[in-house]
Amino acid sequence: MKKASFQCLWVRSRPGEPTRGWLLAGPLALPVALGRRGIRANKREGDGGTPRGTFRLRRVWWRADRMARPRTQLPVRRIRHDDGWCEDPRDRHYNRPIRLAPDRPGDRLRRADRLYDLIVELDHNTRPRIAGRGSAVFVHVARPGFAPTAGCVALTAPALRRLIARAGPRTRIVVG
Repeated sequence: MKKASFQCLWVRSRPGEPTRGWLLAGPLALPVALGRRGIRANKREGDGGTPRGTFRLRRVWWRADRMARPRTQLPVRRIRHDDGWCEDPRDRHYNRPIRLAPDRPGDRLRRADRLYDLIVELDHNTRPRIAGRGSAVFVHVARPGFAPTAGCVALTAPALRRLIARAGPRTRIVVG
């Protein structure tokens, strides 16, 4: 029997710990790491804050060389060697996936530290895209000990796989 998709995911910071929190999804309460500046209502590029708001889950990216294709109802894309994300507010590709030459700056999706082995792309700052309002805001794998992120929401890899298995095109994530 197929389980129903989550309609809404809620992310809240822990009282007194702005860089750590909980993601609530149906009966699940999953610990998360948040940005080094906590949840911010006025997100800016490089500020280390996790943006407050309601976002759609656009697509799942995964490292096929490290894990099997994840089960999800969301669109899925394999991470290639040259996949990256444009973080330069002056670039016309700002806050979009790009192909990165070895010498080009940007957020590389293929990383050695495993944080991006599984990524959920959010629609933060996409319609309209506003230069400097933040880019590359994802849900991804957490660092050991749930160390703060640069502005994303991070979970353990097993928790993230469990979550995306029940996420669908109508699922929303509410941060704040």
